[in-house]
Amino acid sequence: MADYGRQLSMVRIGGYVAAVMAPAALTLVLVGVNFNNPRDYAFLYLSIVAVLGVAIGVGPALVSAALSTILVDYLFVPPKHTLSIANAEDVVNLIVFFGAAGLVGTLGSRRRNAQLRSQALAGELQRANIDLARLNREQAAAAQVAARLAERDRQVQVLEETDRVRHEFFANVSHELRTPLGGILTGATAVLGRDDLQPTLRAELDEVAAAAQRLARLVSDMLDMARIEGGAIDLRLDRVDVADAVEAAAGRLCRSSPQREIEVQVSPATPEVLADWDRLGQVIDNLLANADHFAPADTALTVAAVADGDTVVIRVIDRGPGVPLEQRERIFERFVRGSGGTGLGLPIVRGLVAAQGGRVWLEDPLPGDGGRFAFSLPSA
Repeated sequence: MADYGRQLSMVRIGGYVAAVMAPAALTLVLVGVNFNNPRDYAFLYLSIVAVLGVAIGVGPALVSAALSTILVDYLFVPPKHTLSIANAEDVVNLIVFFGAAGLVGTLGSRRRNAQLRSQALAGELQRANIDLARLNREQAAAAQVAARLAERDRQVQVLEETDRVRHEFFANVSHELRTPLGGILTGATAVLGRDDLQPTLRAELDEVAAAAQRLARLVSDMLDMARIEGGAIDLRLDRVDVADAVEAAAGRLCRSSPQREIEVQVSPATPEVLADWDRLGQVIDNLLANADHFAPADTALTVAAVADGDTVVIRVIDRGPGVPLEQRERIFERFVRGSGGTGLGLPIVRGLVAAQGGRVWLEDPLPGDGGRFAFSLPSA
C-alpha cells in the first residue's frame, strides 16, 4: 500500500511537470514559425490540455490551460510581449479558449476516471470469476473426497464383517478338530495307564497316541498358517524380556528332548522387545524344534540375542549338516522340508515374526555351525 501511494504521488508530480513543460515546449516551436493567423495556435494548446486531461487528470489539464492562455496572450495576441489586450474580441477569444481548455481537460479527466473504474470493475469481475471457479473446483473436490470416504467406509465395514466371519470360522474349525483329537489322546493315555494291558495292545495304542499327537500338531500348524495368510492373527503386543522368553522356550525343549544341551547367550543388558509373549515363544519353539530335529544328538544348540540399533536380533544355531544350497532360497516357503515334519514350521515363523514388525532370515554358517536362523523384533 505504501509503494502504491508513492507511485501515485510520482505520477501526479510528473503530470504537473508535463503541464508546465508541454505548453512551454510547444511555444518554443511556434515562436520560430510564422503563420498568417497565430490565433489558430490555440487548437494546438487545446490538444495538449486534452491529452493531459485524459492521461493524468483535471488538475494538470487546468494548469496547462492557464499557462497556455498566458503564453498565447503574451506572445501571439497584440500588443505582443505584454499581458494587456487591445481588442475586445481577443479578450473574448482568450476567455473562450480558457473555458474550452478547462472543459476539454475536465471531460478528458472524467473519461479517464470512468475508464479506470471500468478497468477496476473488470479486474474485480475477473477475480470474482477466478474465486468462483476455485470454489467450484473445491466443492467438486470435496464431493469426490466425500464419495471416496463413503466408499472407504463401506469397504471397511465389509472387511470388518469378513474379518469377523473369518475369526468365527477359525474358532469353529479349531474347536471341531481339536475336540475329537483331544478325546482320542485322553482316551489313549488313560488306557495306556492300565497295568493289565497286553503288550501288543499297548504297542498299538502307543501308535494311535503318537498319530493323534502328529495330527494335532498338523491341525494346529495348518490353522496358524491359514490365520497368517488371512491376516487374522490376534496379537497382544507388550514389553517382553528376551532372556525370559528364551529361557522358557529352552525349558520346553528340554522337557521334550531331555538329552539335548542348550546354550543360552543373552546379556542382561539386552533391551526388551515389543512382541506377543505367546507368539514369540512359538517362534523360538519352532526354530529350536527344527534345530533339534536336524542336529546330532550329542551336540548343543545355541540361542543368542544381541541388540542391533532399534531392534533385537535372536539367533538359533545348531551343529548339524546345515541347509542345502538348493533349499536356502525356498526354506521359508510352505511344505519345503529336508526330512520329516509338516513343512509349515518355518513359514509360520516368518509369518509370526512379520506380524510383530520384524523379519527372519538364514545366515551363512560359521566354522563349526550348521543352521543359523536369525530374526529381529523392534526393541521396546
